[in-house]
Amino acid sequence: MRSARDAPVDLMGAEKCYDTHAPDEVRRYQVLVSLMLSSQTRDQVTSAALQRLRAHGCTVDNIVNIDDDTLGQLIYPVGFWRTKVKYLKQTSVILQREFRGDISNTVEGLVRLPGVGPKMAHLAMDIAWHQVSGIGVDTHVHRISNRLGWTRGGTKNPEETRKALEDWLPRDLWSEINWLLVGFGQQVCLPVNPLCSVCLNKHSCPSAHQASPAKRPKAGSPRSPHSPKTSRVKLEPGSLCLGLPPPSSSSSATPVKEEPLATALSPPLLPRKRKSKAKTFST
Repeated sequence: MRSARDAPVDLMGAEKCYDTHAPDEVRRYQVLVSLMLSSQTRDQVTSAALQRLRAHGCTVDNIVNIDDDTLGQLIYPVGFWRTKVKYLKQTSVILQREFRGDISNTVEGLVRLPGVGPKMAHLAMDIAWHQVSGIGVDTHVHRISNRLGWTRGGTKNPEETRKALEDWLPRDLWSEINWLLVGFGQQVCLPVNPLCSVCLNKHSCPSAHQASPAKRPKAGSPRSPHSPKTSRVKLEPGSLCLGLPPPSSSSSATPVKEEPLATALSPPLLPRKRKSKAKTFST
């Protein structure tokens, strides 16, 4: 199912975003930047942001010297772009001071950088340094591994999934599993409503046709028969990835209030009056 390698991660992932003609240290830095921008962001948006950075000059020295507003305009609309502006500047200063514009060649050195976690560190080691230090587990790998039953009882977060997979998966597959499952998650094993009917694993997958099942609504939710008249809608963490103009610094996301439910669906129930017995007269 992944032999065509035509998923977004195959065409616009971190392996495809850097300048292949740049010096090695610049190429490695661009790999790290791509991974930092990719968090909570679609590959299409990440790739476009990195192309704008490369056109401006995506090197450690240039990012250190660029002002925050310009950097924000270049990377928008990646998810949490304001926070990533801060992380990119802080990380670039550290790389300039401690690594002469290159990135660390150890997982320990990479995770010390602001905004860089274990997933990014292991992927950077693989792509930039061609060293397999561990499995890069993102939301796709975490979700699909649990659906397939590869985590022995289930795991609660990507880091637990990484340890569970590394415990039994042969090391020579550690580099392959990330792009394999990420593309599979983008095209078939979707987060919501996975395409189990076209999946070749549907007869062996323990989660086939029952992944993301509909849950019974909790009391108080809009779908519950006992819900209150109003509720609040939670904003998605990836809502900043939409192709909308950057919000002003004074704007803030506020919960949206739903329309009140109709209250006059039926006449109110009143206490039933006892009928008095009337005397009957014959005529």
